Amino acid sequence: MLEKRTPLLINHAITKIMDQPIEGRTEEISILECDQRYLGEEILATNDVPLFTRSGFDGYALRSMNTVDASSVQPIKLKIIEELGAGMVASKEIGPFETTRIMTGTMVPKGCDAIIMLEAVKEIVENGEKYIVIKQKVSKGDHISYQGEEAKKGDVILKKGTKINPGVMAVLATFGYNKVRVAAKPKIGIFATGSELLDVDKPLQNGKIRNSNSYMIASQVIRAGGEPIYLGKIPDNLETCIQAVESALKDVDMLITTGGVSVGDYDLMPVVYQQLKGQVLFNKVAMRPGSVTTVAILDGKFLFGLSGNPSACYVGFELFTRPVIRKILFCENAHLRSGVAQLTTDFPRANPLTRFVRGKLCFENGRLLVDPAGMDKSNVVMSLAHTDSLAVLPGRERGFKKGDEVQVLLLEDEG
Repeated sequence: MLEKRTPLLINHAITKIMDQPIEGRTEEISILECDQRYLGEEILATNDVPLFTRSGFDGYALRSMNTVDASSVQPIKLKIIEELGAGMVASKEIGPFETTRIMTGTMVPKGCDAIIMLEAVKEIVENGEKYIVIKQKVSKGDHISYQGEEAKKGDVILKKGTKINPGVMAVLATFGYNKVRVAAKPKIGIFATGSELLDVDKPLQNGKIRNSNSYMIASQVIRAGGEPIYLGKIPDNLETCIQAVESALKDVDMLITTGGVSVGDYDLMPVVYQQLKGQVLFNKVAMRPGSVTTVAILDGKFLFGLSGNPSACYVGFELFTRPVIRKILFCENAHLRSGVAQLTTDFPRANPLTRFVRGKLCFENGRLLVDPAGMDKSNVVMSLAHTDSLAVLPGRERGFKKGDEVQVLLLEDEG
């Protein structure tokens, strides 16, 4: 089962995946259940916001033209004809040199074009009538929020694929979206391959390791927005693997296997894909870790054969599987967000392949720094617990030095 593989450049591998037809489904759920989901349609304004012209502060509504000559040496008086609390509507129209006391958010009375704040005036009583004394000119539009200045009815206010967060929830409620159409979570099956794997609750044995990848991948699936379905372990047996994969694909939207993708006699997944007549997009990538990542298409569904080494498996998921999940969720930008950070340590060894170093970001003296999260080997697990980014070290004939600027891919994003 050994075969010669030609590594594909990373960007070519990603393009091959993303050029495939990827379609998502939608479902309608209660606004109470939609937090952290992804919008399955554009959200339109169902009314103007503000719905009516309203006061921006507690104060007094007035005609600005009546204050043109107001000054500290020549104050003017305006008669208070009405007092409006929150939710009240004026019953009187403002006349010359009249005013209405008004609270924040209250509808501005007809005839008014400005608000003067409460603390900017003095209220007096003369002959049983209330007045305010103004010592400054008020400009038209001061402290007024005009109808529709934030949104007009029919405006697109949220794009399809937007992740629902507290601010989005506020917008949905503002426009009366009691039911929200969201992207349906793709069901993602997870198989762990390898006769050396033990269940997490089993005692260790010589030559055996606990199955950590399945739990790691399930968490990554959830973080990406999918629904993980753990399907168990598959032993190193070709016929068993074929039957398990073929059966699982009936119930999931895509399938992830960890392990069984290298070039040894027991690395079966590339053969499984071929036996099932899947279209293998690639079976090797010019990268470290995760070079043996294999991706195939069968019956319109993705099959991701990720490395059995934990760090390689982790990186392979983030680069190749996560974007597919995000595209299914209608995200405008499916890929990891990136930035630039300075290395805090040397990486002296030259490497012809692009390396993805598990990193931990920090700020120091206004600079974004990236520390290695731990030991930089593809089979390590401990570093993953502290990883919040991947430092990208392009392949070249010399290493990297402390202080060099490199691209970093952000893992704990909100997009």
